[in-house]
Amino acid sequence: MKKILGFRCVRCAGEFHFGKVKYVCPACQGNLQIIYDYKNLKKRISRNSLKANPKLDIGRYLDILPLSGRNHFPPIPVGWTPLYSAKRLGARVGLSHLYLKDDGRNPSASFKDRASFVAVGRALETGEKVIAGASTGNAASSTACLAAGTGLETIIYVPKSAPQAKIAQILVFGAKVVAVDGTYDQAFDLCLKECEKYGWYNRNTGHNPFTREGKKTCSFEIVEQMGWKCPDTVFVPVGDGNIISGIWKGFKDFYELGLIDKLPRLAAVQAQNSDAIIKAFESGREIKPVSGKTIADSISVSLPRDGGAAVTALKESGGFGIRVSDKEILEAIKTIARTENVFAEPAGATAAAGLAKAAGKRLVKADEKIVILVTGNGLKDVQSAMKAMEGEKKAMGSGLHLSLVGIS
Repeated sequence: MKKILGFRCVRCAGEFHFGKVKYVCPACQGNLQIIYDYKNLKKRISRNSLKANPKLDIGRYLDILPLSGRNHFPPIPVGWTPLYSAKRLGARVGLSHLYLKDDGRNPSASFKDRASFVAVGRALETGEKVIAGASTGNAASSTACLAAGTGLETIIYVPKSAPQAKIAQILVFGAKVVAVDGTYDQAFDLCLKECEKYGWYNRNTGHNPFTREGKKTCSFEIVEQMGWKCPDTVFVPVGDGNIISGIWKGFKDFYELGLIDKLPRLAAVQAQNSDAIIKAFESGREIKPVSGKTIADSISVSLPRDGGAAVTALKESGGFGIRVSDKEILEAIKTIARTENVFAEPAGATAAAGLAKAAGKRLVKADEKIVILVTGNGLKDVQSAMKAMEGEKKAMGSGLHLSLVGIS
């Protein structure tokens, strides 16, 4: 494509022709970044051209996506999710300009629809027959949702421990499910092996460079929805690192195009037992596996597959990392719901938990413009939502039981 200059490896900085490499760096196996011809794109993309575009989905950014046209877009629109002014939540933590980006409003109720939109579109453009991916649930249900009705066969690898609501989504959209008796990391490795063996198109984040391109569109929307202002800090829930590296890529794209005049600071929020990226960032050493155990299944990762790009995003943005406990994540589910009327799954509430902790440590200023990402809807994991309510259920005792019986 004329708008694309090629690939650049995030590890060794090697550069490669766009059409000659499919997934990872052939020299060091590092993840690849798509590099655009910003000089020429400036002639086509401007604030005025975007303001004049009536399409309110990620397709409005086609000029800076690695897709040639709309002919192979998935059949359902993705993106342009609401950005709320979170005044009540902000008041709780002493912030005057807090915003909440609710990506639970996407078709499969997850941020991962952004990545799936571009990956599925790329698979259709290149004539793939089967698309496969590994996931703890959200990327899987997203891929199944976006590929349904396109003619692509979808094969999904998930840990047996994945929430039932997510498994139900995968199945209802017609995908084939391989339940792995192990972790996400083991499901990822099995998917990788079988994609290579059978020639399937691999959608896995941290392996397929097109997923980051879908996730970056969230940053584009934030800028437009804030009236072409760049936030000061963005809080991002982090698992394998692909979301935060995508968010950074989006802001950098807009900066290179001259659409914004500064870049934000990024805050990576990880569960305390799934903090491999923060450990690498703080120590300056290579990423090493951690247990990955957390109630927030969507960010439960032992060895982050896009960790290098995530660490780079934190360094380049002057950002920082925040660890939160499962207890703090569950508390954030209630807080977001009761202050801003948004029901988040555990991973979706993680950024808000991190914000509360950062505010307590005075890592953010009262007058900063801050955005927190809610990456998934609470109906994805109702069991965890009920755990968040256990203290209140015990306090209410038999009264709660009787009220629930009465409703039924």
